[in-house]
Amino acid sequence: MNGNRPARMPPNTELKRSLSLTLITLYGLGTILGAGIYVLIGKVAGLAGMYAPVSFVVAAGLAGLTGLSYAELSARYPKSAGEAVYVQAGLHMRALSVLVGALVVLTGIVSAATLANGFVGYLHVFVAVPAWAVITALVLGLGALAAWGISESVTAASVVTLIEVGGLLLVLGVAGGNLADLPARLPELIPPPDAGIWQGILLGAFIAFYAFIGFEDMVNVAEEVKDPTHALPLAILIAIVVSTALYLMVALVSVLALAPAELAGSDAPLALIYQRATGSAPTLIGVISLFAVINGALIQIVKSGRILYGMSREGWLHGAFGVVHPRTQTPLLSTAVVTAAVLVLALWLPLVTLAKATSFIVLVVFALINLALVLIKRRDPRPAGVRIFPLWVPGAGFLFTAGFLLFQLAQLLRSA
Repeated sequence: MNGNRPARMPPNTELKRSLSLTLITLYGLGTILGAGIYVLIGKVAGLAGMYAPVSFVVAAGLAGLTGLSYAELSARYPKSAGEAVYVQAGLHMRALSVLVGALVVLTGIVSAATLANGFVGYLHVFVAVPAWAVITALVLGLGALAAWGISESVTAASVVTLIEVGGLLLVLGVAGGNLADLPARLPELIPPPDAGIWQGILLGAFIAFYAFIGFEDMVNVAEEVKDPTHALPLAILIAIVVSTALYLMVALVSVLALAPAELAGSDAPLALIYQRATGSAPTLIGVISLFAVINGALIQIVKSGRILYGMSREGWLHGAFGVVHPRTQTPLLSTAVVTAAVLVLALWLPLVTLAKATSFIVLVVFALINLALVLIKRRDPRPAGVRIFPLWVPGAGFLFTAGFLLFQLAQLLRSA
């Protein structure tokens, strides 16, 4: 290592650019969908009641603004360890950049642990297996797949993403008849200006926000994307728009089909909706849900390993984390460390606690990312070859994410 950067690795240890626009879009869409709607729709309904769709609208607004910031930054700086690189470019504070990188790795680890817990809930629809055994086998298997290769990992994730979308469309297909009641029941879905009700909606939005986490994962495989300056921003925007549309439809159908209390009491809410709508065992939707949860966890492990790799290449971590295996062309040590951490947390903490922790950490990172882009745009407003969004986009993203964080801190202090 010389100075702040490790010595350049031989050419055969570089990451492999093998991800097309289609693959990177499916990669992002897979982690967004797998990271929430299959697991947490019931928890959101338990907090927000019939206003769960409003919680998803609030969460979509928060995620959408920051998604635009990520789209611009990914074109400006197409590197692994994206968030840490962005903060360094904007704020020029190495310690803060390292902290942000560590926080993003932590969110990936905690998110994968959350999904491993969610997997148990859907598996118990079919068979009662000890949770610890399921979690251990699942996490170790996903870690091995992530170490195998990026093409293999993302191709597998892309196939499962198509299955996930099919599962949501299946739920909408069998329970979509409830939308015919929407005109008559619309007053039930419009919240009054009551502080207590809006508190529940915002608390639900905090959980629903977890369901939108995933688009930021895409920037951390930037060095494995073909033409990242153009493909990556477009893929981010497509993934956010598609996932938002699906979430709002599923949230509406869910609260129209079942009472919020029933949704909140189920560990496999979409399977319950399918069963009530068809009168049949939820075998198909249960299997699809299992695939969805696995997909999200796999992508979190891949992402977190790439961030450790990228931070090492920037000279911010030990050089061993930046070593890429010449055969698999993946960072094996980084992937192994992430897998071990996911396993520990998945066996230790319950699902909702993990989801809340992930949402809180991600909001901190999002606030810093938006602030960094504000400062970058003031210094370099129109770089060549980069699609630019108005300055108010990261400005509003910073204000909204910071405000949401303050709301959550106030709730924590009130309940302490």
